[in-house]
Amino acid sequence: MKFKKPKFWDLKKPNLLSLVLYPLTIPLIINNLILKIKSNKLRDEIKTICVGNIYVGGTGKTPATIRLYHILKKLNFKVTTAKKFYTGQKDENEILKEETRFITGKTRKSIIQNAIDNQEEVLIFDDGLQDRNVNYDLKFVCFDSDLWIGNGNLIPSGPLREKINSLKKYDAVFIKDNNSGLNEKIEIIRRYNSHIKIFETFYELSNLKNFDLKNDFLIFSGIGNPENFKKILLKNNFMVRKEIVFPDHYTYTKSDIEKIEETAKKINAKIITTKKDYVKIIKLGFKNINYLDLNLKIKNEENLINFIKQKIL
Repeated sequence: MKFKKPKFWDLKKPNLLSLVLYPLTIPLIINNLILKIKSNKLRDEIKTICVGNIYVGGTGKTPATIRLYHILKKLNFKVTTAKKFYTGQKDENEILKEETRFITGKTRKSIIQNAIDNQEEVLIFDDGLQDRNVNYDLKFVCFDSDLWIGNGNLIPSGPLREKINSLKKYDAVFIKDNNSGLNEKIEIIRRYNSHIKIFETFYELSNLKNFDLKNDFLIFSGIGNPENFKKILLKNNFMVRKEIVFPDHYTYTKSDIEKIEETAKKINAKIITTKKDYVKIIKLGFKNINYLDLNLKIKNEENLINFIKQKIL
C-alpha cells in the first residue's frame, strides 16, 4: 500500500476530520469480528513467530524480524524469515533476502508448507498478526514510542489496524525507545495485558564512518516513519539542509532520482536515504547516493533469549 500518512492520524486526540471518518471504520471492525469467528487456525509441524503491529507502518517490524532471526541462528535453530507477497512491498523482501534466509508466497499457508518441506524448525513472519488462520506460537507487536497509537482510532479515522485492547491476544511487545514518555506507554500496555513481555529497542548506526559530517546533506525516504529517519541523522550531528518525503513503499523512477541529484547539486549537499529505499534505487543505476545502515538493538537481550527458549523449545 503506497500512501502518505494523513497528519491528523498522529494528533493526540481525534479531530473533526477524524470524527467525520469514524463511521468508515465500521467495516474494519466487522471484518475483524468475522475473521475471529470464522478462524480456522492451522496446526503446523513447525514453530511460527509473527512480528507485526497494530499501528500501520513505521514501527520497525522488518528490523525486529531480522534481529530475531539472528538470535535464533545463534541458538542453532534452522530458521527462515517470511513475508506474504505484496507487489508494493518488494523493498522489504529485498532487505530480508539480503539479511536472512527468506521465503515468500501468495498465502501464509503456502509459505508454512514450503518451510515444512524445507525442514525448517522456526519460521518468522514479518507482518500477519491480523491473520486469524495462522496459529502462531509467539506473537510480537511493534510500537514506536513517538508514533505510539496516534489518535487511537481505526483506519481511515486513525492509524490503527486494531484497537489497543487487542494487546490481550499477544505475547510480547517491541517498543522503540525515543524518550517520548516511554514509562507511561509501558503502563498503558500492561493495563491491557498484565502478563505481556515488553522489550525496549533502539537503533545503532553502523556506517557513520562512511560520512563526512562537515558536509551538508539532502535526505529523502519513502518509509512509514520518515520523522524517525531525520531524528537519527540530527542526533548523530548530520547537517540536514533539505528533506524530501515520498509515500511509504514508493517506486522510484529515474526522473525522481535525477531531480533529487539536481536539487542536491544546487545546495551543494550530499545525498542520504534509508536502506529500504536504497535497495530500489540502486537498480536504477545511481551510484552517488549513500544510505544509513541501522541495526536494531534490544535492551537486556538475554531476557528476550530466555523468553524465546521458554516459548518454542
